Amino acid sequence: MVTDVIIIGGGAAGLCSAVYLKQKNPKLSVRVLESSPRVCKKLALTGNGRCNISNKNINLTRYHGNDIEFCRYALEKYDLSFTESFFEKIGVPFVFEGDKAFPMGLQAASVVDCLRFAADNLGVIIHLETKATNIQISNGKYKVICDNLSFLAENLIVATGLLSGGERLGCDGGMLNILKKAGFKAHKCTPAIVQIKTETDIVKQLKGIKVNANATICVSGRPLRTEFGEVLFCDYGLSGPPILQISREVSRAEGNAEIWLDVMPDYDFGQVYDMIRARRNNLSYCNLDEFFTGMLNKRLGQVVLKTVGLKLNESVTVLDDKKCKEIAAILKKFQFKAIGTTGFLNSQVTAGGLDTKTFNSKTMESREAKGFYAVGEILDIDGDCGGFNLQWAWSSAFCASDNILKEKQ
Repeated sequence: MVTDVIIIGGGAAGLCSAVYLKQKNPKLSVRVLESSPRVCKKLALTGNGRCNISNKNINLTRYHGNDIEFCRYALEKYDLSFTESFFEKIGVPFVFEGDKAFPMGLQAASVVDCLRFAADNLGVIIHLETKATNIQISNGKYKVICDNLSFLAENLIVATGLLSGGERLGCDGGMLNILKKAGFKAHKCTPAIVQIKTETDIVKQLKGIKVNANATICVSGRPLRTEFGEVLFCDYGLSGPPILQISREVSRAEGNAEIWLDVMPDYDFGQVYDMIRARRNNLSYCNLDEFFTGMLNKRLGQVVLKTVGLKLNESVTVLDDKKCKEIAAILKKFQFKAIGTTGFLNSQVTAGGLDTKTFNSKTMESREAKGFYAVGEILDIDGDCGGFNLQWAWSSAFCASDNILKEKQ
């Protein structure tokens, strides 16, 4: 039996495609092939279990890839309003915290359940623990081989994601390898939205401390991006929202990346320098181990002082203007050599994937294989933290599905 549409991957983009197709044309036969024991395992964990489902500020500056323009049409046509309407119909109204959209129930599991309930109600056939191991062309149809089973379809949507989350979430990158062997072009995959490993001599001393800072990723001496927020010092390096946002380039920098932290972002260098000199004059009765007490996290202040070669049991009076400048310089640009990331297992998204130049940006259809579509993370498009990657999953899913619906008219 030939299925109208087979969707490989029962994650966010895959299940969204299935539900949308059946909503618009209940007569279509739609099958979802999911390698895991349940659908949307990764979606259920997003947003610390709250599911940051989209964002009011969707624009191309929040997306990355070798051809950013590729995602413009889908994101603009199938925007937040379109997405909100879709989810409202399946029982998931949105609420907003600033620009970030969440399900009203603030539970990622509820989004998964509502997608699953809608799919079941509409007659989507879902095959769990069914891993696609090959794709062939058979009499003009797509033959998807899954161990001892095979399925035929007129249209095929690949929505498997890539490597982020690892095999525990069913993300092993196997489908990309199958497609590459079949001749599809792809760009190198690296972790993004992930913690950064640094040289550890300093961060180990600061483990567990959080500080509001400007975090800058610098590659080969060139600053690429700065984000503000709460930075967490870990025994392996750095974490926290601004670190995740700037992490994309670390794996691609081949050891030439540094992280610069401005731990006093509300003040310029001159102001920080003046504050330190005034503090030196006012606290001449103290030892250096208490110099920053009341101004900075005590342990952070002590590490800064040791970094410029001072001993904590010395009197504050040993600070001359030169040392005050050195301290101010570190507070405004505390440098950490990045040596890598914590890898795909801990990353929220994968940078790289299928070359978008080989797909139609208005349909998500392959330019070389009619009826073959790719949506979501497997394409060479990735977004920032904040609901941008899920919006790309929804928008690309709607885009591909609408083209299939049009072809079926």
